[in-house]
Amino acid sequence: MSPPISLCVFVLLSSLLAAARAEDPYRFYTWNVTFGDIYPLGVKQQGILINGQFPGPQIDAVTNDNIVINVFNNLPAPFLLSWQGIQQRRSSWQDGVYGTNCPIPPGGNFTYNMQFKDQIGSYYYFPSLAFHKAAGGYGGIRVLSRPRIPVPFDPPAGDFTILAGDWFKLNHTDLKGILDSGNDLPFPDGLLINGHGSNGNKFTVDQGKTYRFRVSNVGISTSVNIRIQGHSLLLVEVEGSHTMQNTYSSLDVHLGQSYSFLVTADQPPQDYTIVVSTRFTNPVLTNTATLHYSNSNGVPAALPPPPGPTIEIDWSLNQARSIRWNLTASGPRPNPQGSYHYGQVNTTRTMRLANSRVSINGKLRYAVNSVSFIPADTPLKVADFYNIQGVFTLGSMPDVPSGGPAYLQTAVMASNMRDYVEVVFENAEGSVQSWHIDGYAFWVVGMDGGQWTPASRQNYNLRDAIARYTLQVYPGAWTAIYMPLDNVGMWNVRSESWGRQYLGQQFYLRVYSPANSWRDENPIPKNALLCGRASGRRTRPL
Repeated sequence: MSPPISLCVFVLLSSLLAAARAEDPYRFYTWNVTFGDIYPLGVKQQGILINGQFPGPQIDAVTNDNIVINVFNNLPAPFLLSWQGIQQRRSSWQDGVYGTNCPIPPGGNFTYNMQFKDQIGSYYYFPSLAFHKAAGGYGGIRVLSRPRIPVPFDPPAGDFTILAGDWFKLNHTDLKGILDSGNDLPFPDGLLINGHGSNGNKFTVDQGKTYRFRVSNVGISTSVNIRIQGHSLLLVEVEGSHTMQNTYSSLDVHLGQSYSFLVTADQPPQDYTIVVSTRFTNPVLTNTATLHYSNSNGVPAALPPPPGPTIEIDWSLNQARSIRWNLTASGPRPNPQGSYHYGQVNTTRTMRLANSRVSINGKLRYAVNSVSFIPADTPLKVADFYNIQGVFTLGSMPDVPSGGPAYLQTAVMASNMRDYVEVVFENAEGSVQSWHIDGYAFWVVGMDGGQWTPASRQNYNLRDAIARYTLQVYPGAWTAIYMPLDNVGMWNVRSESWGRQYLGQQFYLRVYSPANSWRDENPIPKNALLCGRASGRRTRPL
């Protein structure tokens, strides 16, 4: 006998309601992008504002939240935003770089639909086209753990974001023109903290309480160091990974990197100086902010200012090696981070990537394995989806340094889903390199001076290396990572030194699955902008 219709309807409605309750929350934003006058170093400049703000609005979210941002481009130039460290699981369509997305045209808009899937921690967003990054348009992203997921420290009394980085008095168009003419960028004019020059920020704390500071280096050319007068920094998280809780007097934050640490207000009630300074530069640029005790009368602390670290590379290298993964802490899921034994998985492929400064056709360029990247007329991901021939060639980025003369190429490295790769970044130059890989976090298993050889693997950390999304390579040194290729898409591998990135030190990693399944990769968004050789095509039926 069939059940009554009313019972069937009830069961169906109950199922739909349960599914609706189970869906992860949505957060909606509308952002208007404009130019506006800013004075970060006391000189009038044309800055990129989001909803009239510089820096832009902060995104506060929880693991697995769906983030929907409708971006209206009111600039006279095409525009894109990218999301540093957000992995865009199964959806490089939302990555916001020119290799994956057609730009938002002047007067147009595009809605990003992202899920912060299985992520916690500290991130930021930035404009990715036409050297816009040097004009602002960046902001912080804070992803908290879900309420029932344990966090390896007590809830802080407050959670502060510091977006620090070098800054130029020249407008971004002038800086772009310098690079286009075949010259390198000048030395920066100063440092900013949250869009302000010296003493432009005050962070108020209550005596006896502990606070979390999230620091990101959003600059374009220099590493920075942060320290706080009279206070220690207890490191707790690096780019989405809970760390062993080591105490530091100061921390190096290289280009594109993010750290978060706890600071306890355990000193007499006074005002203390927060110092951010450039690393490995001559001269050293410095900016300051104030850690203000709420029960103080604003009297500066009678302590010497916190000194910067030595200029020796070894100090920074040793600090980097001391940052370890907290194996017993939960990440975005309740299981311990260390339950994935990355060091016990056999790698299937080794890539060696060597950066270089080169001259091509009489102009300054930068290269990876002798290939200096040039953009195509159509985003690579779009061309790949529509099978448009002649836009790029798979395998045009070699796995190892060639040692030959440098050349221009729209470089794409071919790879397969579920490969487990070892990538060695080699830096024979005299400056610190900073590298980022979109779509992924990876384990930094080793770094050292000199030339990498297979024997270098004997000193890899295969137990508790930190998992992160941006790495540094010291001068005359190498850094090695392990990375499971578990995210199908077209992913940008780039220098975080923005002049080097602009002049060719980047390429794309195509991670391919022959299954062609929505399980592995989301379909092209219905609202995807189409341009170049894809103009006039359809995305998919409504």
